[in-house]
Order: sequence, then C-alpha cells, then structure tokens
Amino acid sequence: MRWDELFADIEGQLEHELSLERIGLAHEAERLRLARLTLGERLRGMSRGDRGVRLMLVDGLSLELRVESAGADWIAGEAHLGRSRRGVVVPIASVAAAMPSRDQLDDPGPGTAAPAPAALADRLGLAFVWRDLCRRRVVVELRTLAGVYHGTIDRVGADHLDLAERDPDHGSRPAAAARIRVVPFAAVGTVWV
Repeated sequence: MRWDELFADIEGQLEHELSLERIGLAHEAERLRLARLTLGERLRGMSRGDRGVRLMLVDGLSLELRVESAGADWIAGEAHLGRSRRGVVVPIASVAAAMPSRDQLDDPGPGTAAPAPAALADRLGLAFVWRDLCRRRVVVELRTLAGVYHGTIDRVGADHLDLAERDPDHGSRPAAAARIRVVPFAAVGTVWV
C-alpha cells in the first residue's frame, strides 16, 4: 500500500512539472510572437472592427485612425481632420507614438497561430500608394514638417514624389498648377485624400 502512495506522489509531482513546462513553453511562444510583431501589424490589431487607434505623429498632429488597409511601411484609413472625416495614408515612420486604450493594449495583435503568408497588400510600399494616387490624379493634402500643401502627385521616384501644388478650389486641371514641389518620402507626414 505504501508503494501505491509513493507512486501516486511521484506521478503528481511529474504531472505538476510537466504542467509548469507547458506553461513556460506557451509564454516563450507568446514572447517570440510579440518579438516578430511589427508596429504596422500591432496598429492594425488595435484598430480591429469599428475601433480606432489614437496616434501622435512626428509633426505633432494627433488623430484617431480606424485602420482599413496597410502595407509594408504605411497604414491607411479614416480619421477626423477638423470637422470632417477623411481618408488618410500614414507612413509608419511618421508615427511618434500610439496611445491605445487598456483593452487595445491587452490585445496586442493577431492570434498566436502560425503567421499566415503575407498578403500582396502587406508587401506594398509607400511608392505603390503614391503611384496609385498619381495615376488616378487624386487631389491630396500633403502634410510635412515644413508645411501643408495641396495638389496632385505628378511623378513618383524611388524615394521622392513631385507634387503639383494647386489651389484647393481649382481641382486637378494641369493649368491650375502653381508650382512643382519635389518631396522626399521621409518628409511626408500624412497624405489626406
């Protein structure tokens, strides 16, 4: 009978040790997942559903953005600018800080399942977004540290764009261009459409 108690005690200790090991492995897997999480992925995770994530940008602008799409180095969605709600593209490099709510902070991003292969949109960089806006001749509001400019993107290089500045009331007619401003991607804070 004493042997039964001894084996039961050993079995209980072994089960307890295995349980602690499983918990440790789960915690290590979660730390590894978080270590691979990019800021863009984290911001998308914080902005799931109808929630927006509050961002402070390097130019001092604070906005609440509901992330609707993202790429390799940018996020886009709807945010308030003044009294209107408009579409905006935000380079990840322009994000100075995110100020999530407690529930957004407790939910750091996609689940712990193995990462899915990156979608094509996830691999597209800022140049692709700017070229699309250029091709469609969309009138944009380009915000930089140096100022705010209105116009259409006329050309897109590897690391810069040409903005044909226009009076916001005259649309995208070629004759309405006041001047061309060549802007490095690194200077772009946000592009409002």
